[in-house]
Amino acid sequence: MQYCTRCVYPAIAATPLTFDEHGVCSGCRVSAQRHELDWEHRGKLLGELFEDYRTNGNNYDCIIPVSGGKDSYFQVHVATKIYGLKPLLVTYYHDNFIPAAERNLFKMREVFDCDHLIFRPSKRVLSAINRLTFYKMGDMNWHYHTGIFTYPVQMAVKHKIPLIIWGEHGFMDLGGMYSHKDFIEMTAKFRLEHAQRGYDWHDMVNQEGLTEKDLLWAKYPTDDELDEVGVRGIYLNNYVYWEANDHAKLVIEEYGWETSDVVFERTYRNISNLDDIYENGIKDYLKYVKFGYGRATDHACKDIRAGIMTREEGIEMVRKYDDVKSSDLYKWLDYVGMTEEEFDRVADTFRDARVWSQNSKGKWIKENIWDKG
Repeated sequence: MQYCTRCVYPAIAATPLTFDEHGVCSGCRVSAQRHELDWEHRGKLLGELFEDYRTNGNNYDCIIPVSGGKDSYFQVHVATKIYGLKPLLVTYYHDNFIPAAERNLFKMREVFDCDHLIFRPSKRVLSAINRLTFYKMGDMNWHYHTGIFTYPVQMAVKHKIPLIIWGEHGFMDLGGMYSHKDFIEMTAKFRLEHAQRGYDWHDMVNQEGLTEKDLLWAKYPTDDELDEVGVRGIYLNNYVYWEANDHAKLVIEEYGWETSDVVFERTYRNISNLDDIYENGIKDYLKYVKFGYGRATDHACKDIRAGIMTREEGIEMVRKYDDVKSSDLYKWLDYVGMTEEEFDRVADTFRDARVWSQNSKGKWIKENIWDKG
């Protein structure tokens, strides 16, 4: 197994990576671009773009998909306080918010003086789709990725608001899928092939009691509907310097944003992924089962690139957290009516053979970064 010589990412990752002749991954190389770009110029480009969509009071200027996290607050801060836009906030809401995250979410309409649409699928549908997509792809949170990248776009079409402001492009931020010079925008192709693992709503119909009507929120608008409104989704990290630790500091000081009031068992960070306990918990454990790394690796890579953690410190975070089977599993098992034995049996079927092998005693083993240095 090859590991990046600058951060702690392995070559076999959920986010595709490439390596240069020095063994530095594409995520580190793209992250380093941030220090070379003229952000003042990009801010002016963003202002010009916003002027093209400002509606003079006859509609909202844009939609901002929000979860209530530090990045959501930062997105709305930039749009409202720096550029003076009037956004409509849109949230796909599920059953997994921790208390602090829920308070952060509901406070947004007050601190930013914004209207806020929140959509909540029924508990039966969420439980069924959690169970179904765990069996299909080893990811109980497929519905969350789908809802995030579908419901705000539906609202853009319904309310005729063409501009959607997303935060960072996740695969670009983590793995360097694109360069900052590409000015990549949100696409239906990325939604389906990456965020949704290649599955769409119709792949879930007539299973676990799910009907087409249960999944109306998961239907992406047609090309004709998108073209009629002129829907366009930009990523703010192409125009504004993007650093999560800075975001957290700003929104705590300016808006009283709360860090996690739950101790995460699989990572050291208390500012990231608060909106879904499974993102830092058992959903992330499944990533470890598949690829051999987890959320502590993701967070350590970000902090190494930000210059606030050394690679050696990052390796210790990986060693401490990545293989932990977190206790939120038992909440999820109760939610979907499954045993731990069944969970483990199904999870093992998704292990990547390039990463994992079994020893003579049947124990799963892999190469670790601390074995390589």
